Amino acid sequence: MPNLRLHSHTESISLRFSRLRRLGRRHFRCPTIVAALLVLTPAIFSARSDAQEGPYFVTYDHYLEEPGSLEVEYFSNFATQRGGNDFAAYWLEFEYGATAWWTAELYLDGQTTFGDSTRFTGFRLENRFRLLKNEHVINPVLYVEYEQIRDADKIMKEIEGHDVEADHAVPNAILGQGHNHELELKLLLSSTHQGWNFAVNPLATKPLTGGESWEFGYAMGVSRPFALKASAQRCSFCRENFLAGVEMYGGLGDRHSFGLHETSHYLAPVIAWNLPSSWTLRLSPGFGLNDSSHQFLLRWGVSREFSGFGSMLASWFGGGR
Repeated sequence: MPNLRLHSHTESISLRFSRLRRLGRRHFRCPTIVAALLVLTPAIFSARSDAQEGPYFVTYDHYLEEPGSLEVEYFSNFATQRGGNDFAAYWLEFEYGATAWWTAELYLDGQTTFGDSTRFTGFRLENRFRLLKNEHVINPVLYVEYEQIRDADKIMKEIEGHDVEADHAVPNAILGQGHNHELELKLLLSSTHQGWNFAVNPLATKPLTGGESWEFGYAMGVSRPFALKASAQRCSFCRENFLAGVEMYGGLGDRHSFGLHETSHYLAPVIAWNLPSSWTLRLSPGFGLNDSSHQFLLRWGVSREFSGFGSMLASWFGGGR
């Protein structure tokens, strides 16, 4: 969600996703793969084009919301479920650019488990703080989130600890009884070079009640638009309006059992379509990489940015001054 956007453009990506999925299922149990991917970051920087929203659903890059702008987003996550009913989880986001270095966000979560029930599952308060003023080879952003959600929450905005598919097979009547108050920390490491964006997000979560230990996870992604050069005329179907890529995310256990044992992991192609009207559409089919993961996820989302929202509110409540 761009904020410090410079005037360069990004290129397109086309990946053989089915081949990657088969490769992941065959080799993923080796811990060195995750370790290598977590430290993989590019060595050269180049900025993303102006007015481009990234395609990621789980991974964050280093771009923040424009100061004074409000972005309203709706996302949905459909998941198949072995040993239980399939479900669709959804969340509404309100993201506001408070300053050039601080973006704040409110999430409202819910889910429908087919053949079971529909539940409102809680809220999240997110803050992202840009740690360095100017663009660098690697741009770090500190992510701090407080979440108050029920065990029935299934949006899978992140995978942490020993989260596995079987956790979502329990009926909503039972899951709805458990409440989670958690603090989530992420370090968003991101860089863009010649149109390619690379992002790595290690995360740590600490339950604030119950005395449970820290849990860990990761997300990483790479993406680029279909074209670097902007068209001479304003258009909806220009190649530079489309961005595609792939992201990978999963859990890394907890303080007492760090690693890949009894954790779930996903590989997901992603695509975004940025319309000139400030609307963005996103789509991402995801595939589980081991037996602890859901076999299939389908995420989609729509968002709309309202530029100058802060100035409009100030004029309303400040008498136009």
